[in-house]
Amino acid sequence: MKYADEFRDPEKARALIDAIGLTLKRVTIPDDRPLHIMEVCGGHTHSIFRYGLQRMVPDTIEFVHGPGCPVCVLPMGRVDDCVTIAETDGVIFTTFGDAMRVPGSKGSLLQARAGGADVRMVYSPLDALTLAEKNPDSEVVFFALGFETTMPSTALTVLEAKRRGVSNFSMICQHITIIPTLKALLDDPQAQIDGFIGPGHVSMVIGNRGYDFIPTEHNKPFVVAGFEPLDLLQSLLMVLTQLAEGRATVENQYARIVPEDGNAEAMRAIAEVYEEREHCDWRGLGNIEASGVRFRKEYHRYDAELKFGLVQAQVPDPAICQCGDVVRGIIKPTQCAAYGRQCTPQTPLGALMVSSEGACAAYHQFDAAGIDH
Repeated sequence: MKYADEFRDPEKARALIDAIGLTLKRVTIPDDRPLHIMEVCGGHTHSIFRYGLQRMVPDTIEFVHGPGCPVCVLPMGRVDDCVTIAETDGVIFTTFGDAMRVPGSKGSLLQARAGGADVRMVYSPLDALTLAEKNPDSEVVFFALGFETTMPSTALTVLEAKRRGVSNFSMICQHITIIPTLKALLDDPQAQIDGFIGPGHVSMVIGNRGYDFIPTEHNKPFVVAGFEPLDLLQSLLMVLTQLAEGRATVENQYARIVPEDGNAEAMRAIAEVYEEREHCDWRGLGNIEASGVRFRKEYHRYDAELKFGLVQAQVPDPAICQCGDVVRGIIKPTQCAAYGRQCTPQTPLGALMVSSEGACAAYHQFDAAGIDH
Protein backbone atom coordinates (compact mmCIF):
# COMPACT_ATOMS: atom_id res chain seq x y z
CA MET A 1 0.00 0.00 0.00
CA LYS A 2 1.22 3.50 -0.89
CA TYR A 3 -1.33 5.99 0.47
CA ALA A 4 -2.78 6.74 3.90
CA ASP A 5 -6.38 6.11 2.84
CA GLU A 6 -5.44 2.54 1.93
CA PHE A 7 -4.72 1.97 5.63
CA ARG A 8 -8.30 3.08 6.40
CA ASP A 9 -10.12 0.79 3.95
CA PRO A 10 -13.46 -0.32 5.53
CA GLU A 11 -13.52 -3.70 3.77
CA LYS A 12 -10.01 -4.58 4.96
CA ALA A 13 -10.96 -3.40 8.46
CA ARG A 14 -14.03 -5.71 8.44
CA ALA A 15 -11.88 -8.63 7.33
CA LEU A 16 -9.42 -7.99 10.15
CA ILE A 17 -12.24 -7.68 12.70
CA ASP A 18 -13.67 -10.99 11.51
CA ALA A 19 -10.23 -12.59 11.85
CA ILE A 20 -9.87 -11.11 15.35
CA GLY A 21 -13.22 -12.65 16.37
CA LEU A 22 -12.26 -16.08 15.03
CA THR A 23 -8.80 -15.99 16.64
CA LEU A 24 -10.24 -14.87 19.95
CA LYS A 25 -12.22 -18.14 20.17
CA ARG A 26 -8.90 -19.94 20.56
CA VAL A 27 -7.61 -17.63 23.32
CA THR A 28 -8.07 -18.34 27.01
CA ILE A 29 -9.72 -15.27 28.53
CA PRO A 30 -9.47 -14.60 32.30
CA ASP A 31 -12.63 -15.36 34.25
CA ASP A 32 -12.75 -12.02 36.07
CA ARG A 33 -11.84 -9.52 33.34
CA PRO A 34 -11.39 -9.05 29.59
CA LEU A 35 -8.04 -9.49 27.88
CA HIS A 36 -5.87 -6.44 28.61
CA ILE A 37 -3.87 -5.33 25.58
CA MET A 38 -1.69 -2.32 26.36
CA GLU A 39 -0.88 0.18 23.64
CA VAL A 40 2.29 1.79 24.94
CA CYS A 41 2.24 4.91 22.78
CA GLY A 42 -0.11 7.88 23.25
CA GLY A 43 -0.36 8.24 19.48
CA HIS A 44 -1.91 4.78 19.38
CA THR A 45 -4.37 5.77 22.11
CA HIS A 46 -5.66 8.65 20.03
CA SER A 47 -5.90 6.51 16.90
CA ILE A 48 -7.93 3.92 18.82
CA PHE A 49 -10.37 6.64 19.90
CA ARG A 50 -10.39 8.54 16.62
CA TYR A 51 -11.34 5.49 14.58
CA GLY A 52 -13.56 3.87 17.24
CA LEU A 53 -11.50 0.69 17.38
CA GLN A 54 -12.54 -0.20 20.95
CA ARG A 55 -16.16 -0.36 19.76
CA MET A 56 -15.24 -2.54 16.78
CA VAL A 57 -13.53 -5.34 18.67
CA PRO A 58 -15.30 -7.87 20.93
CA ASP A 59 -16.08 -6.86 24.53
CA THR A 60 -13.66 -9.52 25.75
CA ILE A 61 -10.78 -7.29 24.59
CA GLU A 62 -9.91 -4.09 26.39
CA PHE A 63 -7.27 -1.59 25.31
CA VAL A 64 -5.17 -0.37 28.24
CA HIS A 65 -3.32 2.92 27.88
CA GLY A 66 0.39 2.85 28.74
CA PRO A 67 3.15 5.29 29.74
CA GLY A 68 4.45 6.11 26.28
CA CYS A 69 3.65 9.84 26.33
CA PRO A 70 6.65 11.85 27.63
CA VAL A 71 4.62 14.92 28.55
CA CYS A 72 2.19 12.72 30.49
CA VAL A 73 4.91 11.40 32.82
CA LEU A 74 6.59 14.79 33.34
CA PRO A 75 6.86 15.26 37.13
CA MET A 76 5.66 18.46 38.80
CA GLY A 77 9.11 19.15 40.21
CA ARG A 78 10.61 19.21 36.73
CA VAL A 79 8.03 21.78 35.65
CA ASP A 80 9.02 23.85 38.69
CA ASP A 81 12.66 23.63 37.55
CA CYS A 82 11.65 24.99 34.15
CA VAL A 83 9.64 27.84 35.67
CA THR A 84 12.56 28.77 37.93
CA ILE A 85 14.91 29.12 34.96
CA ALA A 86 12.29 30.79 32.76
CA GLU A 87 11.79 33.51 35.40
CA THR A 88 15.54 34.25 35.54
CA ASP A 89 16.51 37.64 34.12
CA GLY A 90 18.02 37.51 30.66
CA VAL A 91 16.61 34.07 29.79
CA ILE A 92 14.56 33.17 26.74
CA PHE A 93 12.96 29.81 27.59
CA THR A 94 11.83 27.59 24.72
CA THR A 95 9.93 24.33 24.49
CA PHE A 96 7.21 22.46 22.61
CA GLY A 97 3.58 23.54 22.93
CA ASP A 98 2.24 20.70 25.11
CA ALA A 99 4.96 21.16 27.73
CA MET A 100 3.95 24.79 28.28
CA ARG A 101 0.60 23.78 29.82
CA VAL A 102 1.74 21.04 32.21
CA PRO A 103 1.07 22.22 35.79
CA GLY A 104 3.77 22.31 38.44
CA SER A 105 3.38 23.38 42.05
CA LYS A 106 4.25 26.96 41.01
CA GLY A 107 2.02 26.97 37.95
CA SER A 108 2.83 26.18 34.32
CA LEU A 109 5.26 27.71 31.84
CA LEU A 110 2.27 29.31 30.15
CA GLN A 111 1.37 31.01 33.43
CA ALA A 112 5.00 32.08 33.87
CA ARG A 113 4.81 33.72 30.45
CA ALA A 114 1.62 35.50 31.47
CA GLY A 115 3.54 36.78 34.48
CA GLY A 116 6.26 38.30 32.32
CA ALA A 117 8.76 35.48 31.67
CA ASP A 118 10.03 35.21 28.09
CA VAL A 119 8.69 31.73 27.27
CA ARG A 120 8.37 30.80 23.62
CA MET A 121 7.02 27.79 21.76
CA VAL A 122 9.32 26.32 19.12
CA TYR A 123 8.88 23.48 16.66
CA SER A 124 12.37 22.02 16.97
CA PRO A 125 15.53 22.43 19.06
CA LEU A 126 17.19 23.93 15.98
CA ASP A 127 14.66 26.77 16.18
CA ALA A 128 15.93 27.45 19.72
CA LEU A 129 19.55 27.38 18.54
CA THR A 130 18.73 29.89 15.79
CA LEU A 131 17.05 32.06 18.41
CA ALA A 132 20.24 31.99 20.48
CA GLU A 133 22.29 33.16 17.50
CA LYS A 134 19.86 36.03 16.91
CA ASN A 135 19.87 37.06 20.60
CA PRO A 136 23.53 36.94 21.71
CA ASP A 137 22.82 39.01 24.84
CA SER A 138 20.28 36.51 26.15
CA GLU A 139 20.67 32.97 27.42
CA VAL A 140 18.40 30.71 25.38
CA VAL A 141 17.30 27.52 27.15
CA PHE A 142 15.51 24.66 25.42
CA PHE A 143 13.49 22.15 27.43
CA ALA A 144 14.51 18.85 25.82
CA LEU A 145 11.99 16.15 26.62
CA GLY A 146 10.80 12.94 25.03
CA PHE A 147 11.64 9.30 24.60
CA GLU A 148 14.27 8.04 22.16
CA THR A 149 12.10 9.48 19.37
CA THR A 150 13.29 13.05 20.04
CA MET A 151 16.76 12.32 21.46
CA PRO A 152 18.49 12.35 18.06
CA SER A 153 17.23 15.83 17.18
CA THR A 154 18.43 17.34 20.47
CA ALA A 155 21.75 15.47 20.27
CA LEU A 156 22.34 16.71 16.73
CA THR A 157 21.39 20.25 17.79
CA VAL A 158 24.02 20.16 20.55
CA LEU A 159 26.60 18.97 18.04
CA GLU A 160 25.55 21.80 15.72
CA ALA A 161 25.81 24.36 18.56
CA LYS A 162 29.36 23.14 19.17
CA ARG A 163 30.19 23.39 15.46
CA ARG A 164 28.81 26.95 15.25
CA GLY A 165 30.44 28.02 18.51
CA VAL A 166 27.15 29.20 20.09
CA SER A 167 27.81 29.75 23.80
CA ASN A 168 24.51 31.29 24.97
CA PHE A 169 22.52 28.12 24.35
CA SER A 170 21.73 25.28 26.75
CA MET A 171 19.13 22.60 27.47
CA ILE A 172 17.30 21.07 30.39
CA CYS A 173 17.58 17.37 29.58
CA GLN A 174 14.38 15.45 30.38
CA HIS A 175 14.89 12.63 27.91
CA ILE A 176 13.58 9.30 29.17
CA THR A 177 13.92 5.75 27.87
CA ILE A 178 11.20 3.21 27.12
CA ILE A 179 12.85 -0.13 28.02
CA PRO A 180 13.37 0.50 31.79
CA THR A 181 9.82 1.86 31.94
CA LEU A 182 8.36 -1.31 30.51
CA LYS A 183 10.48 -3.36 32.91
CA ALA A 184 9.15 -1.37 35.87
CA LEU A 185 5.61 -1.77 34.57
CA LEU A 186 5.91 -5.54 34.21
CA ASP A 187 7.45 -5.84 37.68
CA ASP A 188 4.38 -4.15 39.17
CA PRO A 189 2.16 -6.87 40.71
CA GLN A 190 -0.96 -4.71 40.18
CA ALA A 191 -0.48 -4.50 36.43
CA GLN A 192 -2.57 -7.06 34.54
CA ILE A 193 -1.37 -7.00 30.94
CA ASP A 194 -1.82 -9.90 28.52
CA GLY A 195 -0.02 -8.45 25.51
CA PHE A 196 1.50 -5.27 24.10
CA ILE A 197 1.04 -3.10 21.04
CA GLY A 198 4.51 -1.56 20.96
CA PRO A 199 5.55 2.00 20.09
CA GLY A 200 6.27 2.73 16.44
CA HIS A 201 8.17 6.01 16.72
CA VAL A 202 10.56 4.92 19.47
CA SER A 203 11.22 1.64 17.69
CA MET A 204 12.07 3.55 14.51
CA VAL A 205 15.12 4.80 16.43
CA ILE A 206 16.09 1.91 18.73
CA GLY A 207 14.81 -1.06 16.70
CA ASN A 208 13.08 -4.10 18.17
CA ARG A 209 15.72 -6.21 19.90
CA GLY A 210 15.51 -4.33 23.21
CA TYR A 211 12.01 -5.68 23.78
CA ASP A 212 13.11 -9.34 23.83
CA PHE A 213 12.89 -9.49 27.64
CA ILE A 214 9.10 -9.08 27.45
CA PRO A 215 8.42 -12.47 25.82
CA THR A 216 11.44 -14.29 27.27
CA GLU A 217 11.09 -13.16 30.90
CA HIS A 218 7.37 -12.36 31.13
CA ASN A 219 5.85 -14.54 28.39
CA LYS A 220 3.91 -11.62 26.88
CA PRO A 221 3.40 -11.04 23.12
CA PHE A 222 4.79 -7.73 21.86
CA VAL A 223 3.95 -6.33 18.41
CA VAL A 224 5.44 -3.02 17.22
CA ALA A 225 2.63 -1.19 15.42
CA GLY A 226 1.93 1.64 13.02
CA PHE A 227 -0.67 4.32 13.67
CA GLU A 228 -3.39 3.85 11.07
CA PRO A 229 -6.53 1.84 11.93
CA LEU A 230 -5.52 -1.15 9.79
CA ASP A 231 -2.07 -1.09 11.44
CA LEU A 232 -3.62 -1.33 14.88
CA LEU A 233 -6.18 -3.97 13.95
CA GLN A 234 -3.51 -6.10 12.30
CA SER A 235 -1.23 -5.67 15.32
CA LEU A 236 -4.04 -6.73 17.65
CA LEU A 237 -4.63 -9.80 15.47
CA MET A 238 -0.91 -10.63 15.66
CA VAL A 239 -0.98 -10.38 19.48
CA LEU A 240 -4.09 -12.58 19.67
CA THR A 241 -2.56 -15.12 17.28
CA GLN A 242 0.44 -15.47 19.58
CA LEU A 243 -1.86 -15.96 22.57
CA ALA A 244 -3.95 -18.51 20.68
CA GLU A 245 -0.85 -20.46 19.68
CA GLY A 246 0.63 -20.34 23.17
CA ARG A 247 3.74 -18.47 22.17
CA ALA A 248 5.29 -15.08 22.94
CA THR A 249 7.71 -13.19 20.76
CA VAL A 250 8.52 -9.71 19.41
CA GLU A 251 6.98 -9.05 16.01
CA ASN A 252 7.19 -5.99 13.78
CA GLN A 253 3.94 -5.01 12.07
CA TYR A 254 5.41 -1.58 11.21
CA ALA A 255 8.26 -3.00 9.13
CA ARG A 256 7.67 -0.41 6.39
CA ILE A 257 9.07 2.19 8.80
CA VAL A 258 10.82 0.38 11.69
CA PRO A 259 14.15 -1.31 10.91
CA GLU A 260 14.93 -4.35 13.03
CA ASP A 261 18.15 -2.84 14.37
CA GLY A 262 16.98 0.77 14.52
CA ASN A 263 18.59 3.86 13.04
CA ALA A 264 22.38 3.56 13.41
CA GLU A 265 23.09 7.24 12.70
CA ALA A 266 20.53 8.42 15.24
CA MET A 267 21.89 6.04 17.88
CA ARG A 268 25.45 7.28 17.23
CA ALA A 269 24.37 10.88 17.86
CA ILE A 270 22.63 9.86 21.09
CA ALA A 271 25.69 7.92 22.28
CA GLU A 272 27.99 10.83 21.44
CA VAL A 273 26.09 13.44 23.49
CA TYR A 274 24.29 11.52 26.26
CA GLU A 275 25.04 8.99 28.95
CA GLU A 276 22.73 7.01 31.20
CA ARG A 277 21.26 8.79 34.21
CA GLU A 278 21.26 6.70 37.42
CA HIS A 279 17.55 7.22 37.92
CA CYS A 280 14.77 9.44 36.67
CA ASP A 281 11.58 10.69 38.31
CA TRP A 282 8.32 9.93 36.51
CA ARG A 283 4.98 11.51 37.22
CA GLY A 284 2.77 8.93 38.87
CA LEU A 285 5.44 6.22 38.65
CA GLY A 286 8.15 7.57 40.98
CA ASN A 287 11.86 6.94 40.49
CA ILE A 288 12.83 4.36 37.87
CA GLU A 289 16.46 3.29 37.71
CA ALA A 290 18.46 3.98 34.54
CA SER A 291 15.38 5.37 32.78
CA GLY A 292 16.81 8.63 31.47
CA VAL A 293 19.91 10.29 30.07
CA ARG A 294 22.09 13.31 30.83
CA PHE A 295 24.86 15.16 29.03
CA ARG A 296 28.30 13.62 28.85
CA LYS A 297 31.10 15.63 30.44
CA GLU A 298 32.30 16.92 27.07
CA TYR A 299 28.94 18.66 26.59
CA HIS A 300 28.38 20.07 30.07
CA ARG A 301 28.56 23.60 28.63
CA TYR A 302 25.11 22.93 27.14
CA ASP A 303 23.62 21.58 30.37
CA ALA A 304 21.27 24.22 31.78
CA GLU A 305 21.06 22.37 35.11
CA LEU A 306 24.79 22.95 35.63
CA LYS A 307 24.85 26.41 34.06
CA PHE A 308 22.11 27.69 36.40
CA GLY A 309 23.09 25.61 39.47
CA LEU A 310 19.73 23.85 39.40
CA VAL A 311 18.85 21.36 42.13
CA GLN A 312 16.02 19.19 40.88
CA ALA A 313 12.81 19.84 42.79
CA GLN A 314 10.88 16.88 44.19
CA VAL A 315 7.16 17.63 44.33
CA PRO A 316 4.43 15.00 44.92
CA ASP A 317 1.38 14.89 42.68
CA PRO A 318 -1.91 16.20 44.09
CA ALA A 319 -3.46 13.43 46.19
CA ILE A 320 -6.64 13.39 44.11
CA CYS A 321 -4.72 12.95 40.83
CA GLN A 322 -4.43 9.30 39.73
CA CYS A 323 -2.29 9.69 36.60
CA GLY A 324 0.07 6.98 37.85
CA ASP A 325 -2.70 4.41 38.09
CA VAL A 326 -3.88 5.30 34.60
CA VAL A 327 -0.45 4.94 32.92
CA ARG A 328 0.08 1.63 34.71
CA GLY A 329 -3.18 0.36 33.28
CA ILE A 330 -4.80 -0.16 36.69
CA ILE A 331 -7.72 2.24 36.15
CA LYS A 332 -9.39 4.03 33.27
CA PRO A 333 -9.31 7.84 33.20
CA THR A 334 -13.01 8.01 34.03
CA GLN A 335 -12.35 6.11 37.26
CA CYS A 336 -10.16 8.93 38.59
CA ALA A 337 -12.07 11.05 41.11
CA ALA A 338 -10.80 14.28 39.54
CA TYR A 339 -11.62 13.42 35.91
CA GLY A 340 -13.98 15.94 34.34
CA ARG A 341 -14.42 17.74 37.66
CA GLN A 342 -11.31 19.36 39.13
CA CYS A 343 -9.31 18.08 36.13
CA THR A 344 -10.34 19.18 32.63
CA PRO A 345 -8.36 20.30 29.55
CA GLN A 346 -9.01 23.90 30.63
CA THR A 347 -7.96 23.29 34.26
CA PRO A 348 -5.66 20.24 34.20
CA LEU A 349 -4.38 18.76 37.43
CA GLY A 350 -2.46 15.95 35.74
CA ALA A 351 -0.30 15.83 32.65
CA LEU A 352 -2.52 13.14 31.11
CA MET A 353 -5.17 15.84 30.66
CA VAL A 354 -2.68 18.26 29.08
CA SER A 355 -0.89 16.41 26.31
CA SER A 356 -2.54 15.75 22.97
CA GLU A 357 -1.33 12.15 23.50
CA GLY A 358 -2.66 11.82 27.05
CA ALA A 359 -5.29 9.17 27.78
CA CYS A 360 -7.38 11.55 29.91
CA ALA A 361 -7.35 14.21 27.18
CA ALA A 362 -8.43 11.57 24.66
CA TYR A 363 -11.29 10.41 26.87
CA HIS A 364 -12.43 13.99 27.49
CA GLN A 365 -12.24 14.90 23.81
CA PHE A 366 -14.35 11.95 22.75
CA ASP A 367 -16.73 12.33 25.70
CA ALA A 368 -17.43 15.83 24.41
CA ALA A 369 -18.08 14.38 20.95
CA GLY A 370 -20.50 11.80 22.42
CA ILE A 371 -18.31 8.85 21.44
CA ASP A 372 -18.18 5.80 23.69
CA HIS A 373 -14.81 4.67 25.05
